[in-house]
Amino acid sequence: MITVQATINTPVSKVWECWNKPEHIVNWCFASDDWHAPRATNDLKVGSSYTTRMEAKDGSFGFDLTGIYDEIEVNRLIKYHLEDNRNVIVEFSEDNGTTSVVEHFDPENENPYDMQQMGWQMILNNFKKYVESL
Repeated sequence: MITVQATINTPVSKVWECWNKPEHIVNWCFASDDWHAPRATNDLKVGSSYTTRMEAKDGSFGFDLTGIYDEIEVNRLIKYHLEDNRNVIVEFSEDNGTTSVVEHFDPENENPYDMQQMGWQMILNNFKKYVESL
């Protein structure tokens, strides 16, 4: 598994909301400024799914990222699997108004391990920046 993490200077309830509500997801779920997330849907229930559309702003490339929820503990844990059956675990923990977000995910076979870790870390860093700006 690959692990990425961030510490966000915001209480876990706000972090959880920004992580899961589509109106927030579209503002952070991309790795760099030349990409964006024009749409997102999320039905945060076990057995249901989320989909985020990620696209290069110049229109040269885009894809949908879809996950199906396996386990949810509000403000603490989300486990889901992607359409290709790779598993993802997201852990949330709060300490004195600061929230730690740790993501563990199975790597895919197309891109190098380091590239995948860097991309997921960049998205998580973008999440941190977005949440702390609110």
